[in-house]
Amino acid sequence: MKLNEIRDNKGARTSLMRVARGVGSGKGRTGGRGFKGQKARTGVAVNGFEGGQMPIYRRLPKRGFNNPFRLTFAEINLSKIQKAIDDKVLDAAAEINGVSLMEAGLIKTVMDGVRLLGAGEIKAAVTVRVAGASKSAVAAVEKAGGSVILEPEKETVLEKGKKTSKKEKTVKKVSKKSK
Repeated sequence: MKLNEIRDNKGARTSLMRVARGVGSGKGRTGGRGFKGQKARTGVAVNGFEGGQMPIYRRLPKRGFNNPFRLTFAEINLSKIQKAIDDKVLDAAAEINGVSLMEAGLIKTVMDGVRLLGAGEIKAAVTVRVAGASKSAVAAVEKAGGSVILEPEKETVLEKGKKTSKKEKTVKKVSKKSK
């Protein structure tokens, strides 16, 4: 056997059918597309069409509701905060907020604020400024001698373009006049 004698087996490779190249080719005249109509034209794929059968997107009922104003919080447990304090990643004397938690690598992003959850226990007396906290988390922090300040993250609320209440609008107007 020599390299120049190597060949594919007979019938291993078949040439492609040349469509619409005369009646004698077997796929001439209409080119295998039938007669007229939308699908006989080029560039047509009827998406979601199931041959006149009721399509699946109409057979299945709609479910639920997507609230466009829903807030998503970065959640963190007390045990993670205590571990970060023990590892000297977080300073217990300084105020703990979303930015300090991000810098410590405990959360990826602040999102619409940080929510403190009560899993685990905390020994250090810390001041935590978060958008939300569970009752058990607040109780555990206060028991350790610390405090929880509930305050939404200002920059994220402004970024999302939330609807402002009438009180907020009047406060903004008053502050503009005073300048």
